[in-house]
Order: sequence, then C-alpha cells, then structure tokens
Amino acid sequence: MEPKWSNTVCKRVLLTGFTLCVVLVTKPSSAIDIYANPEVMMQNGTTGVLRCTFKSSEVVSSLTSVTWSFQSSQPDNQFSKAPYTIFYFSQGTGFPVTNEFKERVHFIGDINKRDVSIQLSPAQFSDNGTFFCDVKNPPDVSGTPARTELRVVVKESLPQSNTTVIVGAVCGVLLVLVLIAVGACIVMRVLHNRHDYEGAR
Repeated sequence: MEPKWSNTVCKRVLLTGFTLCVVLVTKPSSAIDIYANPEVMMQNGTTGVLRCTFKSSEVVSSLTSVTWSFQSSQPDNQFSKAPYTIFYFSQGTGFPVTNEFKERVHFIGDINKRDVSIQLSPAQFSDNGTFFCDVKNPPDVSGTPARTELRVVVKESLPQSNTTVIVGAVCGVLLVLVLIAVGACIVMRVLHNRHDYEGAR
C-alpha cells in the first residue's frame, strides 16, 4: 500500500512550487530609477544641457558614481559602433574620458540633489546621436541607464518657442482691441457731430 501524503505536506509542496515560479518568472525591480529628457535639440556652436536625475532609496555618498556614454547616429563616426564612455563622475570629481569631449563636457549637476546633468559646449554636428546616463548608488546599483537623443541643428531648424508664440498672439489681440476702440470713438464722434448739426437747423 502506497503511503498517502497528508493535506499539510501537499499544501507545502504546492506553496513552495508556486513561490519558485514567481521568483523565476517575475523580473526583479530596479533599485535605482534614472530619468532624462527623451530628446534634446541644440543649435550648432552653442552651449546646451543634457539633464539627468535619479531616485534611490539609499543615501547619496562618496561611493555614488555617474557614467555618461555616447553612441553616434552617423555611420562614419568613431562612436557609432557601440556606446563609448565619455565622462565619469566619482568622489566629487568629474573625469572626461575621450579627447573628443574632453574640453566640451562639464558636470553641472548636484549629486546630493540627485541631479547628474552635464553641459555640452559647444555643440557640434558630430554630437548627433544617443547619450546614456547611468548612476550607481551602492548598494543601489541595479538600474536601466536613461537615454537622450541629441539633435544638433542650424539655427533656422530650431522650433519657435512657445513664449514667443504667446507674446505674439497677445500683442495681436491687444492691437485689434485698440483699433476697435479707436474706430468706435471715431464713429461716436461723427454721430455726435451730425446730431449737433441737425439740432441746429
């Protein structure tokens, strides 16, 4: 006669199997979240900023490090094959890695405020491509680098700012109102003069 498992043993086996399935199937969540603008446009020859921030449950310390990488969108560029590290920040100091960006990349963020942005000056057409921002804040080291697509364009290609459009629209409306007011005053004056002339007969 075969031994029968008790209900308790069966439940434990099923629970253990279910737990293993959940652990194997479920992807562990990142301990650190990194954010950047999906796309940035800069005018050729000007200074621009690549924003990057992060969220971590751990306190920022001297062990916190930042790595900026770049992959060109131009096939003939030396950085087109894979992302290359161009800037590294650690122990409160920034270290440009490649000669191409050595004099043009500057750290302008505040690591204590979880801001790890960099400044690019001057922007060049060869900078067209993807910039990757990666942050390690031990023990929070598991996270997906943020990506920013940079487009360096000539001045005429830059989109007109919303502020300019709004100011132009407001000025246009005010001008129309002034013209309406002046027209109304002229009409009222003509009617008043005509009334006085007819009353004098």
